[in-house]
Parts: sequence; structure tokens; C-alpha cells
Amino acid sequence: MDDILWWHWLVFGLVLVTLELVIPSFTIVWFGLGACCVGLVMWVFPTLPFAGQLLLWAGTSTLWTVLWFRWLKPRMADRTKAGMSKDAIVGEVGIVVQAVRPPQGKGRIRFTVPLLGDDEWPCTCDVPLTPGDEARVLDIDGHVLRVAKK
Repeated sequence: MDDILWWHWLVFGLVLVTLELVIPSFTIVWFGLGACCVGLVMWVFPTLPFAGQLLLWAGTSTLWTVLWFRWLKPRMADRTKAGMSKDAIVGEVGIVVQAVRPPQGKGRIRFTVPLLGDDEWPCTCDVPLTPGDEARVLDIDGHVLRVAKK
């Protein structure tokens, strides 16, 4: 196994990263990045034994995986809830802070815990609501909530 060169690892890593595009499992990419790291280390230290290369590949692949799931992904998760907004907000209960006068009047509702990044939302209702009433979210239309008196 002494004939494995640094560029073999780089090619192997790039093939794995490219394979992630074909088979979207979101796990192959970490093995590919680990292999690229081994290739870069082999470029600097070309006499690294094969057992050390495999150990380095396992370690860097694990490191990339841990970095993603423990550090990078959680920091990105709160940026957007696009496509999930209805599921995240329907059923929540809030307090009306600005009166709702049907059929066209919009009021405002406040939640104790921010929902989708905001604790106060415009809302509509089929019945009049006054400040202090509790209301449950039935649906969301754009940025306006449709609520019902609780």
C-alpha cells in the first residue's frame, strides 16, 4: 500500500463529495472531506504509513461530522423556517393586543414565546376580538394569521 499518493486521496475525496450530489444522504460528503484532508496531509508528509492514513481519514471524517451536527448546523437552523411556517404556528395560542373588526379589519396578536422570529403578528378573525382576548391560530396567509377566539 506504499504506492498510494496524496492525489489519490484528493481524487477519492472529490469523488465522494460528487457522489453526494447523486445520492443525497448527507453523510458521504464528510467522508469525502476527510479523504481530502488526508490528501493534503500526505502532500506535506508523503511518508505517512497506510495505517496512519486510514486512521487520519476516520478521524477527520468524524471531526467534520461532529463539526456539522454540533456546531455549524445548529447555528444555521434558526435562520429560516421557510416551508414550515404553517406547521410551526398553527394551534398556538396568543393574546390579542389590537382589536379585530371583521370582515376586513386586521388586529394584532402577541405570543409569550416568539413564533418564527416574532412575538407579535397581524391577524384576522371571523368574529370581533378585543384586546386581552385569547385566540388560537387556525392558518397563516402570507404574514397574516387567521385566528379563532379561544
